[in-house]
Amino acid sequence: MPAAPRAPARGARDAGRRPAEVVAFLGIGSGMTVMDLIAAGGYYTEVLSLAVGPTGKVYSQNPPRVLQFRDGANEKALSARLADGRLANVERVNEQDLGATGVAPGSLDAAITALNFHDLYNGQGPEAAAGFLVGIRALLKPGGVLGLVDHYGDPAQDNASLHRLDVAAAMPLLEASGFGIASSDVLRNGEDDHTMRVFDPAIRGKTDRVLYKLTKPTEE
Repeated sequence: MPAAPRAPARGARDAGRRPAEVVAFLGIGSGMTVMDLIAAGGYYTEVLSLAVGPTGKVYSQNPPRVLQFRDGANEKALSARLADGRLANVERVNEQDLGATGVAPGSLDAAITALNFHDLYNGQGPEAAAGFLVGIRALLKPGGVLGLVDHYGDPAQDNASLHRLDVAAAMPLLEASGFGIASSDVLRNGEDDHTMRVFDPAIRGKTDRVLYKLTKPTEE
C-alpha cells in the first residue's frame, strides 16, 4: 500500500488490522475500482483510497442506519475522513440495497467487508447473508474479488451476542455463493479463545480473524 499522509489517530488500528497485508492478499492495486461494504466510519475506505491511488475509485457504502449508530458516530467519523477533499477518489453511497447504489453491474475490480458479515449472518439470518453475497457478486467484474474479514467464533458459544462468526457453519453458504474461496492466516491470533465479546477490553482490536478472498469466476 503506498505511503500517504495518515494522522497517527487514523493509523492507530493498523497493528491489529494489518491493512497492507490484507490489500496485498486481495490483489488490490493502483487504478482499480473498489467498494468498502458497510464502511461504518471508513477505516477501510481510507485504506482502499490509498491503495488504488489517484487513478482509482472507491465507493464507500453504508446503509443509512449504520451511519446513525452510537449517536451518529459513524457519520461523524466518515465525514471527518473525507473532509476538505482529503480522499478525492472516494464517493459515498448511502444505500442498503446494493442493486440501488447506482454502481454499474460488473464494474468493480474488488470489494471488502470487514467485521460485518457476522451481523448479517447472526442477526438477519443465512438468507440475508446469502442475498448480500449475490448483490456484491453482481457488481464485481468477472475475476473480481470480495475480501471478507470477520471475528472467529466458537460453535459452542452464542456468537450473536459475542459478535463473532461460526466460520464452519457459514462455509456451506459461502461455497454455495459460487465464488472461488482462498484464505489467509495473516489476521490469526492464537491467544483469542473465541469466548469473549469482541468489545471486551482484553481482546478488542486483537481478535482472531478470518480473511477470505472470494473470487467471482471469469466465466459464468
